[in-house]
Amino acid sequence: EVQLVESGGGLVQAGNSLRLSCAATGFATNRYAIAWFRQAPGRDREGVSCMLTYGENTYYADSVRDRFAISYDNGQNTVYLQMNNLQPEDTAVYYCAVRTRYPTCTPIGGRLLGFDSWGQGTQVTVSS
Repeated sequence: EVQLVESGGGLVQAGNSLRLSCAATGFATNRYAIAWFRQAPGRDREGVSCMLTYGENTYYADSVRDRFAISYDNGQNTVYLQMNNLQPEDTAVYYCAVRTRYPTCTPIGGRLLGFDSWGQGTQVTVSS
């Protein structure tokens, strides 16, 4: 059974940091695109960051570039999202997702598409 389990969310003050984790289990391959998405109340879900577990195709949304960093531990099959200098507009539920078919982090029309396995989400709240 495919599972993505996120952790690390919480409540922080603006300017502080959090690190999210997502453990991936049950996949038939270890070569896939793994990404973080977020959804704030009343807003569409947006792709935040993405990377290939085996390559250099990495993506960051403009709103988080230079503040967030994605990384992957092959031994633990775990993706991390280091979030620095958090701002109230970063408040959202953050989801981990995997794309195994034709893995890519290249957005189409500004969107990350084709992710078909999702975690349950973890809440990040940033107070001003």
